[in-house]
Amino acid sequence: MGDVAVVVVTYDALPWLERCLSSVSGFSTVVVDHGSRDGTLEVARGFDHVRVVEQENRGVGAGWNRGLAETIEPWVLLLNADAWVLGDAVERLVEFGEAHAGAALVGPKLLNTDGTLQRSARGFPTPWRLATEYFFLRKLAPRSRALNAFYAANWDHAHAREVEWVSGAAMLVRRAAIEQVGGLDEGFFMFNEESDWQYRMRAAGRQVWFFPGAEVVHVGGGATTREWGRMFTTQVRSHVRFVRKHQGAAAAGLARGLLLVALVLRGAAFRGERGRSYRAAARGLLRT
Repeated sequence: MGDVAVVVVTYDALPWLERCLSSVSGFSTVVVDHGSRDGTLEVARGFDHVRVVEQENRGVGAGWNRGLAETIEPWVLLLNADAWVLGDAVERLVEFGEAHAGAALVGPKLLNTDGTLQRSARGFPTPWRLATEYFFLRKLAPRSRALNAFYAANWDHAHAREVEWVSGAAMLVRRAAIEQVGGLDEGFFMFNEESDWQYRMRAAGRQVWFFPGAEVVHVGGGATTREWGRMFTTQVRSHVRFVRKHQGAAAAGLARGLLLVALVLRGAAFRGERGRSYRAAARGLLRT
């Protein structure tokens, strides 16, 4: 299928990379590597349909931008190294995108490795939505838009739907939309780079769709589990950066304060590595 390319960003991406690349063997694929030392490069170069480019690790968004620059096709599938497409999912995504002229980006249905649903539709971060997440308020009414808009009110992901944003584990993107809004903001090293991008697409009058007719398995956290504490700190700081960029300094200050209180409380309530990670994230916010 000549109208779609695949981009995969890697950094010590074993053990899932071979399955990932095998699942898109029918498509021209660019692997952007950020300094892997675990055999990732050797695996990637073993596939005839894959071209490897290497660059300094400046974050996920920078890797995606490089991959986009290395392709020319009208559609690009951005795929995590710990994810793989099932059957003709790529073709189905393109078919859906072509049928929806306003679509800038289409996300597939994500599955966990055991076949269960991995909820991928999200709501953009706001101070209130971050409070409902980090103070566990969403657990009081998980299907409520008021208390769980951050996770789209636990919507069942059973039908195609226009959404605020979808997980970056697998995203089919229209090149014309990229040309309209530009690439990813590389100021987000990791986390919220895809939500910021989709926010800008929607602000430009484009649509973001979830389409369950295409399925992708996503391990989830497979590439970052070993450094979960540091990644969690990066995540909460990226929330504040997103709010500052799109809602202003006052909203960002409120979000930062709410997150800081929530993390301090979590750090006191949880023991072991989890509690240490919350306390480290709180210290990271103080340096923001």
